[in-house]
Amino acid sequence: MNNSPSAFRSSWPLRTVRCSFVILAILTLSTFAFAQSLDRLQRERAKDMLNAVKGEIKKNYYDPTFHGIDLDARFKTAEDAIDKATSLGQSFGIIAQAVLELNDSHTTFYPPQRTAQFDYGVRWQMIGEKCFITSVRPKSDAEKQGLKAGDEILSIEGFRPNRKEIWKVNYYYYTLSPRTELNFKVIGPSAKEPREITIATKITELKGVLSLADMFRSYELGLDEKVKHGFARVGRTAVWKMPTFSIDPANITNIMNGRLRDASNIIFDLRGNGGGLVVTLEELAGYFVEKDTKIADLKGRKKMDPQMAKTKGKNVYHGNVVVLVDANSASASEIFARFLQINERAVVIGDRSAGAVMQSSSIPMQLGTQSIVPYGMSLTNADVIMTDGNSLEHVGVTPQLFMIPTAADIAAQRDPVLAAAFELLGEKLSAVDAGKLFPYQWDDN
Repeated sequence: MNNSPSAFRSSWPLRTVRCSFVILAILTLSTFAFAQSLDRLQRERAKDMLNAVKGEIKKNYYDPTFHGIDLDARFKTAEDAIDKATSLGQSFGIIAQAVLELNDSHTTFYPPQRTAQFDYGVRWQMIGEKCFITSVRPKSDAEKQGLKAGDEILSIEGFRPNRKEIWKVNYYYYTLSPRTELNFKVIGPSAKEPREITIATKITELKGVLSLADMFRSYELGLDEKVKHGFARVGRTAVWKMPTFSIDPANITNIMNGRLRDASNIIFDLRGNGGGLVVTLEELAGYFVEKDTKIADLKGRKKMDPQMAKTKGKNVYHGNVVVLVDANSASASEIFARFLQINERAVVIGDRSAGAVMQSSSIPMQLGTQSIVPYGMSLTNADVIMTDGNSLEHVGVTPQLFMIPTAADIAAQRDPVLAAAFELLGEKLSAVDAGKLFPYQWDDN
């Protein structure tokens, strides 16, 4: 790595290094109709995509042994399967599965773009070893059918979610095969029996065809444009609700030397933070070390410079620090939390993090000359090895204080984890009041 800016999902036309977890978005409708039957030309195009993806992996994947997988044999099996596929959707799923067999959080196939948005009107996530509804869009069919925050999801379309596979569930239903309706089996916090609910998807047609850059950003829910950083102050303690590291490093300087400068304590709330720019990670880490300090080594096919925290000298922050993480905290947020842990600069509270920390490149691809079909992939070019000699991939960060909300907490919008962080720092804030600081805001879709 050359320490240049690296993107969570930066502008599509550039091949940029990223340090992020693939947070999958509500995508936009394909230039193909996914359900239509395959004609000979479309089948050949699907094979061209498969071979292009294979070529990128073979040439640039960080591990030249591909974790012991016989890449040629695996992709030959996929090619044979495309010969038998009955729809474009199936062929894209075959390509995706071939890539997923690398079992790598940052190596993923992105099919051709969509021209409509699919909104299920519900958010879910793993909390501990269970999956919960965390928010329901007001006036959505999900609300109409009775889904509520705090409901435990026992199954989605018959599949029981678990920590290891939940990102694949998201990938399938948001990216590869969005549905016009979804079936849930749930049980409420005080219910004795589960119930089954089917919700209708809100489908919004988009005008025109997205550019490559717009297509790329659409895969990540437009994080740079839509998410907002939140700030709160209770006594001498400041909270930074940081949903992404995909911000200009200059903003880190403004925040640390401005909003947070006089705080005796800082709580970094990185729950749900899927990663972002490596340079932003390095910039923030520099405020917590007295000398230039290695964050992590990068292990790839070629020698790369390590990730480094360059001290901010007189602007180094000397107060107490608490970092909050959960199962959706990934990549740069995990690395930052673990870096502060290793250097004894913070107490980490919450759930075990995602364990998705590989470094990868975003690769735009296209088919055709006159009628262009854009698609792409992300490809891991390095594993990230912390200074304790371990990788966080498939492992995550283990908090010093493990703490998660209950179903009743989620239903009542209480935040006992943030309340516990305040208590640890000598401040008093109830879980009810903590839950009011950063409520989830649905967009106007």
